[in-house]
Amino acid sequence: MNFEEKKETLIKDIVERELAMFLATPNEGGVSACQTRPQSFRLMRWMNHCTHDIATLESYLHDLEVAEAQGRNFMIEKYARMDNRLPPLSRNPLLDEITDAEADFLREASRLYPHAITGNGDLAFRNYCRCELETLSDRTLELYATEVARARKEGRNLAVERYDRLWNKLGEGSLAAYEAKLASRR
Repeated sequence: MNFEEKKETLIKDIVERELAMFLATPNEGGVSACQTRPQSFRLMRWMNHCTHDIATLESYLHDLEVAEAQGRNFMIEKYARMDNRLPPLSRNPLLDEITDAEADFLREASRLYPHAITGNGDLAFRNYCRCELETLSDRTLELYATEVARARKEGRNLAVERYDRLWNKLGEGSLAAYEAKLASRR
């Protein structure tokens, strides 16, 4: 198995575990609309993980396996944290570092591709990102922070890379091509 095949296999395993947790997450008022669209969930979670390296993916998969063995559901924890129904799950200083970087990446990506990327790294995004990060182990956070630092040093934008891979996967060619297509419609 080559590097890309190994990476895709890891992502698929991670996303299926996340989906099982997501589908088992109770929602006030019954099943949420997004819980009825597992393919959309798979695609968005694939996008979320596609820029991670193998070490980070393996560490996160281990986090999920440990959580499953302990009867924990990361999705329940994340959404409960987002609504302030649980105290912080972690106080690791890397939480702010990674959240700040991801918000900066998204804000810049939105500036560069305003038709294709509508997120702007606002407070709702920051809350979502941080609450999700709180479910990760310190080891996974360390690996993720290293990826963020490396991307910044290399002048890369992880949000742009994620969206570029998403639009490629959806048959739009690239983020730039999709941006041009959307801009021409206005």
